Order: sequence, then C-alpha cells, then structure tokens
Amino acid sequence: MSVCHARRGVSLVAIQAALLASSSGAFAQSRNTELPAVTVEAPQAARAKPVVRASKPRSVSASRAPKPVAPSASAGAPTQNRTVTASAARDSLNQAPSGQTATTIDRSQFDNRPAFSVSDVLRDSPGISIKQGNGPRDFGISIRGSNARNGFGIRNLVIFDDGFPVTQPDGLSRSDLIDPHAYGAIDVVRGPSSALYGNYATGGALNFRTRPGGTIDGVEYGVDGGSYGYLNDYLAAGKKVGNFEGSLFASDTRGDGYIGNSWFNTQTVNFLGTLKATPDDRFTVKIINNDLSARLPIRQSLNQYYQNPFQQGCATGATAAAGCGTVTLFNNGFNTAAGTDKETAVQAGLGRNDRRTIVGGRWEHDFDNTTTWRNQFVFDDRNINQPTGATSAIGDFPSYNFMSDVTKRGEIVGLESTTFFGAFYNTLTASSDTWNVMPGGNATLGRLSSNLYSETTNYGVRAREELKLTAALTAVAGIGWETTLLKGINTAYAYAGPTGITTTTLTTADRQFQNAAPELALLYNLNNEWLFRGRVATGYGTPQVSNLFVLPTGLSGNNTQLQTQKNLGYDLGFDWTPNNALKLSATGFYEFFRNEIVSQATPINGISYTFNAPRSEHRGVELAADWKFYPGWRFMAAYTYLDEVYTEYVENITNGAVFSFNRAGNKIPGISPNELTARVGYDEFAGSLAGLGGFVEIQWKDSFYMDNANLLKAPGYELVNVNVHYKTDLVSDTFRSLNLFLEVRNVFDRTYVASANNIANTVTAAGLQNPASVLANTTGSIYAGSPRTFVAGMKVAFK
Repeated sequence: MSVCHARRGVSLVAIQAALLASSSGAFAQSRNTELPAVTVEAPQAARAKPVVRASKPRSVSASRAPKPVAPSASAGAPTQNRTVTASAARDSLNQAPSGQTATTIDRSQFDNRPAFSVSDVLRDSPGISIKQGNGPRDFGISIRGSNARNGFGIRNLVIFDDGFPVTQPDGLSRSDLIDPHAYGAIDVVRGPSSALYGNYATGGALNFRTRPGGTIDGVEYGVDGGSYGYLNDYLAAGKKVGNFEGSLFASDTRGDGYIGNSWFNTQTVNFLGTLKATPDDRFTVKIINNDLSARLPIRQSLNQYYQNPFQQGCATGATAAAGCGTVTLFNNGFNTAAGTDKETAVQAGLGRNDRRTIVGGRWEHDFDNTTTWRNQFVFDDRNINQPTGATSAIGDFPSYNFMSDVTKRGEIVGLESTTFFGAFYNTLTASSDTWNVMPGGNATLGRLSSNLYSETTNYGVRAREELKLTAALTAVAGIGWETTLLKGINTAYAYAGPTGITTTTLTTADRQFQNAAPELALLYNLNNEWLFRGRVATGYGTPQVSNLFVLPTGLSGNNTQLQTQKNLGYDLGFDWTPNNALKLSATGFYEFFRNEIVSQATPINGISYTFNAPRSEHRGVELAADWKFYPGWRFMAAYTYLDEVYTEYVENITNGAVFSFNRAGNKIPGISPNELTARVGYDEFAGSLAGLGGFVEIQWKDSFYMDNANLLKAPGYELVNVNVHYKTDLVSDTFRSLNLFLEVRNVFDRTYVASANNIANTVTAAGLQNPASVLANTTGSIYAGSPRTFVAGMKVAFK
C-alpha cells in the first residue's frame, strides 16, 4: 500500500478545512527522526535517502554524493543537528512515517519468552487490545477498540509484512500466519490513517518486520514446548552475500489445546530476499505460506462459561456435561423434515482447514540521488474450509495488489522537503459456498445453504508532503482519494418437504463508494528531551460484500443498505526522554465516527450481523514507559483508557411487532475501558551469572459490556506471568550462542474470558427488554482463556 504526501501548493489552512469537511459527523517510540525509506516497505511515507539499500552506504561519485540533511522531528526522542547517513536511514527503514502516532516493539522485548502468538508481543504497545479468535493463532487485534466488535479475524486496520500488504482488498486480515519468532520488530500505527493506508485504516496499521539476513548471519534452531501438548519447532536462516541479502523462517507448531476440541497443527514459511542488481536498481521478493489444521470449540454463553469454561465432558450432545456448547444440525442435512440433533463440537467435528499463500515482488529504481520510483505487486490467496458451527464456509479468495509511487527529496522555498505521490489498484474476486453440516462426525456436509459471488476493487491516488518549517518545527500534510466497488450475488437455497424440493432466492448488490482522507500533523522539538505532537486525520472503511447479505437472524437476506464508516480524529501528545535510561510518552485522542460499522453475534453460531451506528465518539489516553532504573533492572508499562459511546443510534428489535430503543449515551459493547501490561525484570550483564535474567509481568483487562443496551458485562481479569531465561555465547567453530527460558503463564490459575463477541438484545412480546439474566444464556459469544501453563524453550545459533 502506498502512503500519502500533500501537493506543494496545498496550504495548511486548506488541509484543515478539508479535514473538517471530510467527516460529517503520539505516541511514537521509534528512533526514526525522518520519513523512512520506501525501499523495503510499502506503507512508509518516504525514503530517508533513495540510494540506501545496505547497512553500509554504497560508493557514489562526488557528483552524486548526497548532501547531509538534518532530520525532521518525528517519532523518536528529540534529536537536533544530526546528519543523516546511509546507515542511519537503513536502520530507520520500516518505521512509522513522521506525524503518525506510533510505537515500535523491539525483538528484545520478546526474544527470551515463548512468543506463541501476536497476543504475547503486541500487548507491549498502548492502544492495543487482543482477543482470542477462531483458531490457535487467530486473534482479534484492535487499535483503540477498532476490531473489538468484530466476530472473527481482523478488521478496521491494515497489516503489512516487511511492507507487503497481508490485508486483502476486502479488508480482512488474519493472524494465523504470524509466528512472532520470525520478526525483529513490529510497528504499531495508531489512529485514523486512511491518508497513508487507504480503505479500512480507521484504527491504524501494523507492520511486522522480519529479521534481515545479515542480522541472522547463519542458522538458528529453536524449540518451545509445554502444557497441553504444545510444541513449536522453528528455524531461521539468513545471510548477506555481496549484493544479495536473504532470510528464511519456518516453523511447525502443534498442540492439544486447553479447551475441548481445540487441537491444532500449523506450519509457516516466511522468506524475504533483496538483490541490488545495479547501483540504482533493487529487487525484493516476499513469500509467505501458512497451512492450518485445527479443531474448533463452540463459543459459549456467559452462563455456560461459568459452568464449564474449558468445555470438558462434551463428547456428545446426549451425554454432555453442563455448560457444553452445542449446535443444532438437520438430520437429513437440509431441513427439519427428518428432525434435528444437538451435537457438541467434538461430535460434529467442527474445525478449520485453511491455507494462505502470499507472493510479492518489488522493484525500486533511483533516477538520481533525490528521486526514487517504486513498483510493487502482491498475489494473496486465502483458501478456506471452515465447518465452525451449523454451517461450513468453503471457498478460495485470490487477490491482486499493485502500487507505484515516486519519492522526491529536495527543497521548497528554501525549506527541506520530502514529497511523495503514488497510485494503487487491488482486487479480489471469489465464489464461496456455505454448506449445512449434518450428523455423522468429521463435519459431514449436507446440502448447500448459500453461494456468494463477490467482487471487491479499490483504486486511487495518494500524496504526502513533509516540510521542515524551522529547525524545531516540522509539518506533515497528506491526502488520499479512493474508489471502492462492491459487487455480489447471493443465492440462498431453501428445501421443502422430506424430499427437499429446492427453491432459490437471489439478492444482488452493486455498490460504489468514493472516499477522501486528508491529514495534518505538527511536530515540535522543544529540546533534546521533549517532543510535542499534534495530529488531525481521517479514516474510512467500506463494508465487505459478505456483510451485505446477512440478517440479524443469521440467515441470508438483504442488508445492502450499509454505508461507509468514517472517522475524524485528533491526537495530542508528547515524548519525554531525559536520558538513555528513561522514556515516557503520553497521547490523548478524540475521534468522531459517522456510520460506524458494528458487528454482533446471531442465533446461528459463527455468523455475525453487521449494522451502521449513525454517530459515535471514541476518546481515550495512551501511556507508555520504559525505565532502566538501576543497572540490570528494567520496568516497562503500556496503559490504555478508552471511553467509546453511541451518540446517535436507535435500535429496532422485532418480536412480533417492531420495538425501538434509543442507544445514545450507551457504551459501545466489546470495548474494555482499561487495559494495562506492566513488566519488571532483571538481567545480569557481568560475572559468572552473566546472561541470567527474569521478569514478572501483570496483565489487566477491565470488564466490558457485551450488548447495546449495556445490561450484561463480560468479567475483567488480572493475570501474572513469571519468566526466567539464560543466554550465553558459545566458544565453538560451529555454535554461536545458546538461549534457554522457562515461563509460567497465569501463575495463579485465574479463569478468565479471552474473547466475548457482542450479543444481540431481545424483547418480550410486550416490548420489554429482556434482563441480563436472560442475555447470559445467549450462546455464540465466549471463549475462556488459558489456565496456568508451563512453557520451556531453547534456541541455538550456528555460525
């Protein structure tokens, strides 16, 4: 995906006016002090210097030698009078562009622990919230609550892997393919960011950066193993040879799961290679493949969770223990003529068998020492077979993503400038089926329930300008324009009588959306200690084609009236770095949403209904601290406060008649108001115990509402994790180093809710809302979190 730079002639006043008109309704810890290079990363705003491609600057003639450029105020600690070198620009490669509210999570924060999934690493950033999804490493990732209301996968933010988009054109991302062992750092961009990243970036963006081959410089083998049959074997290999640098990561992960019917087996391969073919041309190849085979438990009601959180004793529906989730299956596979059977997940054989393959290529060409042209193409194929409930989704979703842009460094009226302009096109065409699951075990398929033919296309342009107004003040302005086309034909199948006489119902959609997203940021370096940030920006996200054909009942139907959600957000914050031992950051934000897209569970397990809330407001505070308060000791904390409410929304609920309820002033469900991750640790750096260390970590998630009426809450929790690790260099012709660790997670064995999907409110025939005691029996919502687990691991690096 491209990023945006404003045209030279656009004034700051015009940008602010466009921002206000576009919506009807920073924290940055990286050390990057300027717009990063676009060399390796699609989402970056600009390159520090077009010729940079290695850790050392390439030789250039005197006529082409770049002049030193003072850095702009940006996402790191305030810096002044520092010359930008090729190596410094290379180090800042994949960092968030200037003006963004962002955090970089460094590998040192998770290298000595069992990083099974993104939930183990992303909690170190403020603004991030994680919930368990439909699979072992499928997690819902939210930035400022962006995805907390979604039933599965990741929406409302855009994800990259080394700058290659892994969010498909329909806005869906999944974290199944992410094994944290592969990555050197993760960049978390927070707040509306559609000017940079286009459609769906209402919450922000994530960029996962694999370790460069030269950093690995050999081969590393590791293994993690522990409770509930968990085992992860992984390998990382990398090298820089001449003009080529490459890295390869592969892992095989499996486990029995801690909930009944949650066994899993998944393999991941991730490759990145860059060839500097000429002094002015670089070619980069990216390949990711993930195969997943997993059993899947049924989401519970709150009462079922209290009775039997880990769904034990759930072999069959007839003999199931209290609290076991069940699904109702047609005995004949198509209607009730032959009766129905209530079956557990084990009995029905529910699960997922998916494959994801991504292949990308990038060509960059330097016209001169100030101008670079970049072209990038990505093929992304998501193939699914998902009997997750009473129905099974089966389909193949191939997508194509192309972008091209030009970056120019220079001066405008004597002021240092970086200008960017780019265009992009991406598309996804698919035909997917929903089949009835019938008794027989192993997810036996009955007849076809529906077929959805869908086309999603996005295309547009982006521009961005970074201008250094004074030595201390930098302005960033950007704007993006995009057209989105959604086409779909949904064919619903109904079967009458014992023979199943077939009737079909067609529902069609042909929607076109046009959206623009301007933004403006100011960064002020007061001195070497203080950086102040202000930002006003917009985001937008269109509905997905699949949203247009699901009714509140979970059945197929006409929901084609959905509109684009838009948000206008204001960020104000500061970073204080008085010395190398302390970093403090704080950001306050206020965002105004129009037509916010909200999802909630339906009576059919695994199916969500989507609607627009006309107006809502999101506000909050994000705090982060990193304090090395005594030699060897380190304290880190990330805290997020969220207050998100409907300001205009009337919900209609049907029970015979239609009853209306005003939700204005209610909290948006799924949003935890307080989340904290804090860690204190010690590492010995000298003496006979050098390399020995450990930490204690606390995770706190506050309780939150599950329904629009704010009647039922999912309970909050506090978890404590303890880690001991040891790393030592090895004196050998073969081995380089050895890492060992042991971690106990959830030390006090707390039973907690790891995921709670939003549920629908219901009414009596008289129009009275059913109380919390009734809602607590609504299924399709909750997965319990892991009980106490022990994980040990080792990693050996070879020369």
